[in-house]
Amino acid sequence: MRHASEKGGSNVDQEKKTYYITVGSGEISQSSTDSAWNFKIEATDDEIIRLRELFDQNYSTEWRSFFRSHVPYVQYHHDRENDAYDETVVEVYKMIYELGDHEARSHIETMGILE
Repeated sequence: MRHASEKGGSNVDQEKKTYYITVGSGEISQSSTDSAWNFKIEATDDEIIRLRELFDQNYSTEWRSFFRSHVPYVQYHHDRENDAYDETVVEVYKMIYELGDHEARSHIETMGILE
């Protein structure tokens, strides 16, 4: 059995750091002044890796949707790429809600995206 302090341990052993998130561009920064940001969160390295994976997944899905958009007979509500993108966006907002400060949680609640 591995101990939590070994490589691959739990998030409990990892220090949380402050990050600033820009959802539209998928930007994750530790500086609040480098660019405009939407949400402030406290996250471990593993949580940031997971959030980055979600942003990367959306970027990949956006490209598939772009190419699919040139096939006019597939409607949005029958499009798996759009469904995948929408699901990933919800996952991003769930993570931000769980890791975010009070202002981030309040804003996401007003968006109604997690209902």
